[in-house]
Amino acid sequence: MSTAVPEPITASLPSDVRVAVVAARFNAHITDELLGGCVSRLQELGLDKERIEVYRVPGAFELPVTAKALASTHRVAAVVCIGAVVRGDTPHFDYVAGETARGCQQVAINEGIPVIFGVLTTNTEQQAFDRTGGSHGHAGRFAAEAAVEMICVLAAAKRR
Repeated sequence: MSTAVPEPITASLPSDVRVAVVAARFNAHITDELLGGCVSRLQELGLDKERIEVYRVPGAFELPVTAKALASTHRVAAVVCIGAVVRGDTPHFDYVAGETARGCQQVAINEGIPVIFGVLTTNTEQQAFDRTGGSHGHAGRFAAEAAVEMICVLAAAKRR
C-alpha cells in the first residue's frame, strides 16, 4: 500500500451542491463504518445532512448501476460508492472487484461527474479493518475528500 496519501485540498463548495453516497450492505460490519466515516467527513467539509443522499444496495456489484441512476438525475455533483470485497477461496472476488471498478469509472466518464471508488478490495477482513480507521487511515473519509476535491476541480474547469 502506498503511504503517500495526499493532504486533502479543501475549497468552498457552492451552497446548492448535493452528494450521493451509495453503500453496499454486503460486509456490513465494514461498509457501515466506511459509510459513517464518509458522511461525517462530508459534513466536516461543509455539506449539511440535507445535501447528502444515502442509498443502500445489496452488494458492490450493484454500485455502478445505482451511481448511473443517480448521476443521470443531474441532482448530485458527485456519487461516492462504498463497498468491501474481501477475497475468498473462489475467483468471485476478481469478477466483482474488477467489474465494480470498471462500472464506476464508466459512469463517471459517461456522465461527466465524479464517481468515487470507495470500495475496499482486500485479501483479508483484517486488511479491510485496517482501512476503516486502523493503521491505514479511513477509506470512507478519503472517499469524501476525493469527492469534494473533484467537485471543486470540475467547477473550476467549467469556469475557464
